[in-house]
Formats: sequence, structure tokens, C-alpha cells
Amino acid sequence: MAEGPYKLPDGWRWVRLGEVLAEKPQYGYTSPAFSEPVGPKLLRISDITSGVIVWENVPYCKIAPQALSRYRLRPGDLLFARSGSVGATILIKEVPYESVFASYLIRVRLRTEVLPEFVSLVLRAPFCQKQFIPLGAAQKNINARAIQQILLPLPPLSEQRRIVARIEELMGRLREAKRLREEAQRATERLWQAVLAETFPNPGSELPDGWRWVRLGEVLAEKPQYGYTSPAFSEPVGPKLLRISDITSGVIVWENVPYCKIAPQALSRYRLRPGDLLFARSGSVGATILIKEVPYESVFASYLIRVRLRTEVLPEFVSLVLRAPFCQKQFIPLGAAQKNINARAIQQILLPLPPLSEQRRIVEHLEAVQERIQAVKEKQAATEAELKRLEQAILEKAFRGEL
Repeated sequence: MAEGPYKLPDGWRWVRLGEVLAEKPQYGYTSPAFSEPVGPKLLRISDITSGVIVWENVPYCKIAPQALSRYRLRPGDLLFARSGSVGATILIKEVPYESVFASYLIRVRLRTEVLPEFVSLVLRAPFCQKQFIPLGAAQKNINARAIQQILLPLPPLSEQRRIVARIEELMGRLREAKRLREEAQRATERLWQAVLAETFPNPGSELPDGWRWVRLGEVLAEKPQYGYTSPAFSEPVGPKLLRISDITSGVIVWENVPYCKIAPQALSRYRLRPGDLLFARSGSVGATILIKEVPYESVFASYLIRVRLRTEVLPEFVSLVLRAPFCQKQFIPLGAAQKNINARAIQQILLPLPPLSEQRRIVEHLEAVQERIQAVKEKQAATEAELKRLEQAILEKAFRGEL
């Protein structure tokens, strides 16, 4: 019997996972994936990392009958991700399609005196997840030998059943709390979109007095500019190099932005300054960001386009208009017609433009709304973190025999 990190209740024992396996761990099947039903489903790492298998999205593979019997999935199988998401595991509870598992997964099957549901839950507990860290740190992926060394607390079968039932009861309550939180998050985002829709008229509607429809190109101070092409460096070899990946969350974490090498004459051309508006050319079509401050000497990368506005147009106002539903819809055909959008297409975006004083009033109003919505989002994030802590606490207590 193995020794564990804490004392177990009477009748429990510490075991290595390898001690309770019905057969040797098995590596998955190597095959290309097909969208057409050319054979059984091929379950991959990417299909298990969310913790829920969406079987309809799992692709197919070609496999000979003798191999199919070897790699066929059945309820009770436990799968481990070999790489990428070290520590990701999933219990196969049902197999609605004829299915096999792919080569970067490892399958284990347990003895009859060990409930797969129990082991699946133990593997999610904090002390068990910590065991995956050194396994994944020593190499880029984990292997069957390492998996068999994982240390587990094992009670009698009747106690396993009781614990599984109790955890499922409590987790059911947590899932409902998470569902309500996610619903609240969606409602918060819908509220912001509704505020924007109410603030900015749709194309074709009558504008208030003093407002006019303009194309973005009509209010630019200079031609749109494509960014600078350069490798990115983690060391400070020159100015910061802002990329698409740095703007898509809507907030720039400047400390995470890499650096680049650039000649002085090019630096003056690509240097960022407050008031610059950046558009993502590809990937996240419709993603834009307003540069409000530049805490580091910085330039913008080649898959971004910069626009600068005339003095009678507030960058803050245009930045908000671009996030309105009717404006986001204008990006869809631009991105659909080609893999990325270009400066010419950006200049055709239609905007409602009020007088400068009204722009200021609208910006002030929407920024106040944003602050209130952000406060709600922060509370939602705190709730999410608390639910995660509660889930971990349930698992911790359960496998100490305290639940």
C-alpha cells in the first residue's frame, strides 16, 4: 500500500492508479480526421478539454475492422490528454456513435472494485491536479508510465458510490449557479449592445437635427496606414510592437506586448500616439481599439491598420460607434468577401456624426454606462472565481472522507 500526503479514514487506502487498472494503459489510434462519415468518430484532445464532449462536432476516421475492436470506446473508459492540456481527463459516460480515440489520448480501464466515476472525480481534485504538474514539466507530454504513478485515495466500493452520489448532488447545485451566472453575463452584454443601439441611429433612419451620415474616409486626417512588419522579441531590443492578439480582448496589457527592432526613420512613421484607432485586418474582423495612452514607445504591427481623425471628430466617439450593432454588421460582408479587410473597405464604413458638443455628451454618457457595466462584470468574475473555489473545496473534503 502506498503512503499518501494525509491520513485517510478507516477502510480507505492510498493506491497508485496502475494498481487498480484492469489492463495496461493504451495509446490512441493515429489517423487523419474527416468531416464526412467515412468510418467511426475519432475523439481527439480538442474534443475533451472543455470537460464536455459535443459528439456532433467530433470528426470521423477510416479504420480497419481489426483495429476498430482494439480502439473502440465504451462507457467507463477514462481518457488522459498526453500533451497540450496536461491534466485534462474525461470519463466516457456514453458512446452515442461508434467511436475510437486518437493518438494523443491515453485510455485506462479500471478493475470492477473501482468506480470510474469515483476516479474521474478524484483526478479533478486539487492534490491530484498538482501531481500532473511535475509530469508535464519534465517533458512536453505525459506518458502511460507516469499516469500509472498517480496517487489516489481509495475507499471501499460502497463508500465510492456514496461519495459519487453526494458530489454529483452538490455539483448539480453548482452547475445551476454557473448557468445563472452565465445567463447574467449574457444579459449584461445584451444591455450594453442595447444601450449602443439606442444611442446611435441605424442607417436609413431619420437623424436628429445637426447630425449627418458620413463614410469614415470623409473624416480622416490622413490616409489609413498599414502597420510595421517585424519579428517580435521578448527582450527590449526596441519599441513595443502591438499586434492583433494584443487588442482582441478590448484591453491592452502593455506589459505583455513584445518588442521589435526598427530604424529611427521608420519609428517616426509607425509610432503610436493617443487618439489612434486600430483595426484588425484579419482573424478578428471587426476588432478595433482606441489608443488612449501609450506608456511605452510603441509601434503597431503589419496586420493592423491605423486611422487618425480630423479635429472635429472625437476618436472616443468613433470608437464607440464602431462597436454598435449596426456598425459591426458592416464588417461582416467586408470580412466575408475576402480573408482580411483593407484600408479601402474601412473607409467605406458608414457612421452617424453629430456636432462636436453632442459627441462629447454621448461619450461622457456611454463611458458612465460602461463603468457601471464593468462593475457588474467584476462582481460576476468574482462569483465565477468563488464557484470554482467551492468546487475545489468540495472535492478536497470528499477525498479526505469529510463529505
